[in-house]
Amino acid sequence: MENYEQSKIGSKAHTVLHCIDLSSPDIHQSVSLLKQACLDCGFFYVINHGISQEFMDEVFTQSKRFFNLPLNEKIKVLRNEKHRGYTPLHDELLDPDTQVHGDYKEGYYIGVEVPEGDPESEKPFYGPNVWPAPDILPGWRETMDRFHQEALEVAKVVARIIALALDLNADFFDKPEILGEPIATLRLLHYEGQTSDPSKGIYGAGAHSDFGLITLLATDEVLGLQICKDKDAKPQIWEYVPPLKGAFIVNLGDMLERWSNCVFKSTLHRVLGNGRERYSIAYFVEPSHDCVVECLPTCKSEKNPPK
Repeated sequence: MENYEQSKIGSKAHTVLHCIDLSSPDIHQSVSLLKQACLDCGFFYVINHGISQEFMDEVFTQSKRFFNLPLNEKIKVLRNEKHRGYTPLHDELLDPDTQVHGDYKEGYYIGVEVPEGDPESEKPFYGPNVWPAPDILPGWRETMDRFHQEALEVAKVVARIIALALDLNADFFDKPEILGEPIATLRLLHYEGQTSDPSKGIYGAGAHSDFGLITLLATDEVLGLQICKDKDAKPQIWEYVPPLKGAFIVNLGDMLERWSNCVFKSTLHRVLGNGRERYSIAYFVEPSHDCVVECLPTCKSEKNPPK
């Protein structure tokens, strides 16, 4: 299969991403595909990741149940200072230079559950989650708790392949001090049926790169995500990433770009609305609070000293 050529579907430019099968016994092929993807654009699909299609469907169903609640119910679980809970339409402005309004999306943050009173809950991004009342959304918390745990296991498998692609030991990122107690945040997202217009500064989500280690993204079948492989190009070229049922779209964050001495790149991406409602689920993975991030030993040389 020809990877990475722009394919024209209708009048929209699409990119073709590498697809990594996490059930494949051929780890060398997986490492090779991931390395190509990370050097090219920092985005790739993972399939056969161990989370069943039935459960993925259930998570999306529960997400829709929340966003379908009346606004006065959603406001009861408004985002707190620990970044947990509901974020309304226009709450976020990811690209202030080009956006006229905030993002045309609403969201819900769920982080690592640390009870109040636990000394760990004093750390940034740690603490108790905010949950809709069980009589309003029965089973909702249990579904999201389970998905949070299962997505972390997928992220750890991906991190092992990334480590090998950077010529590190497979368990480099999967050590207790790195992904043993990670800052992992699940974010449910709902884009209303708004049509974006970049010429007027109207976006589903403005252009940005993620700041952490890696992000896993599950989407419905509605097109919307775009990537820009070369952020310095004038004009920038944006390509759609087609949804792939059951897959996670994985992208690298700024932290991994820095950690790898810019060997691997984090990539600008945005969401354009096309008049159709769209749901997605992002899972942001950062290492533990105490992890030291410094240039990886395999990513520096006399010709390429640490930046």
